[in-house]
Amino acid sequence: MNTLVNIARYHLVDRLQYLVLPVGVTLFAFGVNVVIFSVIPETPEQNYSGGLFTLFVFMLVCGALSMTKSLPFGLALGVSRRSYYLGTVLLVTGLSALYAVGITVLQAIEKGTGGWGLGLNYFRVPWLLDGPWYLTLLTSFVFLVLMFLYGMWYGLIYRRASVVGVVAFGAAQVLVLLGVVLVLSWTDSWSKLGTFFSTLTVGGLTGVLALLVCVAGAGGFATMRRVRV
Repeated sequence: MNTLVNIARYHLVDRLQYLVLPVGVTLFAFGVNVVIFSVIPETPEQNYSGGLFTLFVFMLVCGALSMTKSLPFGLALGVSRRSYYLGTVLLVTGLSALYAVGITVLQAIEKGTGGWGLGLNYFRVPWLLDGPWYLTLLTSFVFLVLMFLYGMWYGLIYRRASVVGVVAFGAAQVLVLLGVVLVLSWTDSWSKLGTFFSTLTVGGLTGVLALLVCVAGAGGFATMRRVRV
């Protein structure tokens, strides 16, 4: 366990990448939204910005960089591939928990102030992050972990097979989606899929995201065992 903690601390040497930029850019985008809505004469009662997704995109990028920029030196220190991967997962768990708490707290303030007095809903996302605080906390945490792990998987693919591998990996996912579309069409199951999504709750979606976390984590771990340094 000490080894995994040390690996997480190794990543956090680059605080700019993992802490300053994600938080700074997210809050900067929030500030821009506040300024815009403060000068608009009339604003909607329920306006959703969507700028919060900046943080999730940063988690994807950080995940990829953790397996590309930081990996060679980390392994050069004598750390095993398994320990490096699990230590990075420990890092993303802690960061995601921290950011999820921040989102939940700021969302509560946003609700209590009527959208910062401007009708601005920056930390509230329609349907997805717009329910009870505990559901916002859980959903945002799982979604953040998913984005980081997905980025890690892409980073490992790049380390193993360069740009060609990344393109092939993306193409394989497109083919899987195409196969799903064909199966739904052949079996005339589009109505069933529509019924499923129309009855899906945020808690149910969080469960689906958690399943994808397991898939991305397992896929990345399997790729890590054969990655080139």
